[in-house]
Amino acid sequence: MSIVTSKGPTVVDALLRANALQPLAPAFRDAGRTTTYAELFEDVRRAARLLEERGAVCGERVALAAENGYQYLVWTFAAAWCGAVLVPLNWRLAAPEIGGLFDLVSPRLAVVQWEFAALVEAASARARQRIACVVDHARAALPSERRAAVHEDDTAHLYCTSGTTGEPKGVELTHRNVFQHALCAAVELGLGDRDVWGHVAPMFHLADAWATVAITLVGGVHVALPRFEARAALDLFERERVTVSNLVPTMLALMVAEPDARTRDLSAFRLVLSGGASIAPSTVRAVEETFRCEYVQTYGMTETSPYLTLSRLGPTERALPEEERFRLRARTGRPFLGVELEVRGPDGRPVPRDDRSVGEIVVRAATVMRGYWQRPDLTAAVVQDGWLATGDLARIDARGFVEIVDRKKDMIVTGGENVYTTEVEHALAAHPDVLEVAVFGLPHAVWGETVCAAVVPRAGRVLDTQALAAHCRERLAGYKCPREFRVLAALPRTGTGKIAKRLLRDPGAAVE
Repeated sequence: MSIVTSKGPTVVDALLRANALQPLAPAFRDAGRTTTYAELFEDVRRAARLLEERGAVCGERVALAAENGYQYLVWTFAAAWCGAVLVPLNWRLAAPEIGGLFDLVSPRLAVVQWEFAALVEAASARARQRIACVVDHARAALPSERRAAVHEDDTAHLYCTSGTTGEPKGVELTHRNVFQHALCAAVELGLGDRDVWGHVAPMFHLADAWATVAITLVGGVHVALPRFEARAALDLFERERVTVSNLVPTMLALMVAEPDARTRDLSAFRLVLSGGASIAPSTVRAVEETFRCEYVQTYGMTETSPYLTLSRLGPTERALPEEERFRLRARTGRPFLGVELEVRGPDGRPVPRDDRSVGEIVVRAATVMRGYWQRPDLTAAVVQDGWLATGDLARIDARGFVEIVDRKKDMIVTGGENVYTTEVEHALAAHPDVLEVAVFGLPHAVWGETVCAAVVPRAGRVLDTQALAAHCRERLAGYKCPREFRVLAALPRTGTGKIAKRLLRDPGAAVE
């Protein structure tokens, strides 16, 4: 076998390292069957051979539609071996939406799990160009012998996202972006070969996908839940002795609400990570009491591979009183390793670190995207002089802990007063009958905007909107209190698990 040395670290180097250091160590476990790193390496090269035979050479896009599982490991590294660009697909989308993404990135082919074959075929039929489909269990008879020569600045992954803004974009992450993030995450989180990562959040999104590379880099074990369900996730964590996982706050809320959650043997856990939405200190307490380990709030973007901050406490903070510790752990956190972060006011200068002044988070790092696919105009609008403007409004304290208060577009201006939606959401989340909440603004003829709240009750509870209003008045200034409550069975979400406030403001809007 001939292996070409690429210029700079690439995604496939994570697998090469694990296979060289511990080929017989477990790479993936599923239902009692263990796959070693040597076996994974062989499967990757066979999958890469198939991609090569289908013309997926350097720079060609390869779409992937699959549930969480072993196939994600295989095809992630197979695409990297060939130098192809991996395009993870959100299989929750409708065929016309996926067809639009095909038009955006023009993939050479799509690798699909058989459950999604009809969906992807229908999407292909709607696209401008027909996309060839390969069922994911197919493998070439012989393994690929020669790894493609790839530069670290070549695009490795292309994430198609409309996010919460609605405008489809392709986020280009280079091999350097992805590998650097994996390396920094290993250092920040102390990842090692004794860790067992639970892939429970969707692997088609970076909230979990980064761990595909990072856990492989350190020779850890991957286990996966195909689709999230609270009890099944707890079963996986308990059975496989999972040590670390990244979840969205909704998943955590549903898991800690399970009747037997606190009697489960989750003692193997050492870190529970969560991001994608703000979290109340009371929820942090419930999570730590259930998992009996450290909770870490994360913040990041697809454009930054993804992590920008972590709320891990240092030795000084661990000595603080309990309530202060929970408050800090619920904050957005300190900058991630290798990330330069500033909170800038309207004048472009950093705001005081007084935990009161609000500005926009801007960042610079080796993990910041190459740009938006074939949209230099969109790239230039958010990246200037190497700094990425996140669109997130935040405060920063003397310790360097950041606290996001809102998205620029979500901030409500009512009667000339700024209302930061996360503050209102935290107040409502403290009500014992509320499972989830999203606060948003609606146009108002007199006040400009009025504050509205969509709330989801806990199982078996009935929400009294008058009681919720009184609850808010006890905790918030009058102008911050919602004037309208909508009681929903569930909040609308993007494919990544983020709350889609666009759909609350405009029920007819499209969402990824």
